[in-house]
Amino acid sequence: MARGRGGFIGQDGLNAPDSPTGVTGTSGDTEVSVAFTAPTDVGGSAITGYRVQDGTKAHGASGSSSPVTVTGLTNGTSYTFNVWAINAFGYSAPSDASGSVSPAFARAVFGAGATTSGRSNVLDYVSIGTLSNASDFGDLTLARTQAAACSSSTRGVWAGGNDGSSNVNTIDYITLATTGNATDFGDTLNSTNSLQWSGCSNSTRGLFMGGSGPVNTIQYITIGTTGNALDFGDLTESKRNLAACASPTRGVRGGGSSSTNTIDYVTIATTGNATDFGDLTAARYSLAGCSNSTRGLFGGGAASEVIDFITIATTGNATDFGNLGSAPLDSFEKLSAAASSSRALFGGGQTDNSGDVNIINYVEIASAGNGVDFGDLTVARDDLCACSSAHGGLS
Repeated sequence: MARGRGGFIGQDGLNAPDSPTGVTGTSGDTEVSVAFTAPTDVGGSAITGYRVQDGTKAHGASGSSSPVTVTGLTNGTSYTFNVWAINAFGYSAPSDASGSVSPAFARAVFGAGATTSGRSNVLDYVSIGTLSNASDFGDLTLARTQAAACSSSTRGVWAGGNDGSSNVNTIDYITLATTGNATDFGDTLNSTNSLQWSGCSNSTRGLFMGGSGPVNTIQYITIGTTGNALDFGDLTESKRNLAACASPTRGVRGGGSSSTNTIDYVTIATTGNATDFGDLTAARYSLAGCSNSTRGLFGGGAASEVIDFITIATTGNATDFGNLGSAPLDSFEKLSAAASSSRALFGGGQTDNSGDVNIINYVEIASAGNGVDFGDLTVARDDLCACSSAHGGLS
């Protein structure tokens, strides 16, 4: 038992839990996710929760299990964290402090696509929390369009596409926190169908859904390693030009050619076929998807400026969120999307009159409304894809 280890005077320290161990922090945009190992000796009764505080005691949060996210932090400031275990008799002594961790603006990276001069290998990036034009990040290993992207908090991955002469099975990766050219990751299951598809991910596993044909195939990779994609299961229908988003547990697909309103989902940590989720507000294809950990957005598409939203943990039909812009945008399609825990960006694409755009618009995910100008991509292009370091699939 936790003899004399209670953390506060006036509590029954003899029956308080032991301290949590192995405390680590993972940075996000104005927040840090604090992970820890629960004590094996829980004291005189079961643990009822945990308290996390930074070293100055100015910021804290409570939760029932690891990890616990501390919000309201200042980006670029270094923090350490302690964790207390709580039972009916009181608090444990504090854990040893975590190492220093600094929250940082979430970064979105846009890559690949088609320009007026041909296929693009361009990667450009923005800090999601700051309105600005995109900056050059580096290049993919080859120029291509109609690829798919996914990411962990540290690594972004681009897969498949068409290089102008043939379909490709190439998978590339980048380190999101730095800039530089992409590195070869492995291959998709084939090159025939590995385009006109969409990607999503949790912290460890990336999914690539649908594809040209169309097909109902779902492929997966382990983002932190390199290697070829593996078969995951099937969507409820064969679709190309679809969109996807994720929570830490679910991957969700919406829309696709030729104009469907179907939404279906899978459990990312397992393999298996998709299950029906509900319907978009309107059938459409060439749309884009992104999410925070609870709410998924599907925006744009052929003949549509509409943004829909869903609650990822439940099932049901989508609800109207707003439009891509505060003024008509001539129906953006073939666009891309990326998100942080609070903000969604929709970038690039093509208008109904076939003009490529460099526009990036944003919405605040927690509140419905129309998109607002964020800035511009370095190159106007359509059929691009994007990922971020703080999307909703991360835990």
